[in-house]
Amino acid sequence: MESRPSKKGLTALDAALTMIVILLVVQMWLLTATLESYLAGHIDVVMPGLGVSALLMVACLALYTFVRRIDREVKRSRLRSDR
Repeated sequence: MESRPSKKGLTALDAALTMIVILLVVQMWLLTATLESYLAGHIDVVMPGLGVSALLMVACLALYTFVRRIDREVKRSRLRSDR
């Protein structure tokens, strides 16, 4: 029964890290598409690209904060169960 919190925490960590990877890949694609459009002379795509990229960055930072919090909780529960 003591391993349930850690398994639950590890599942949450896996899901959050997977989402971070997906968001970073999308952000890299967005950067490439925006830069390509800008170099082709379409200046009007720069600001929307910047806005969406900023939103993706905020989402990644929020998920990172979530990962850190879950990791701390899992470590705390393991320390309690070791006593």
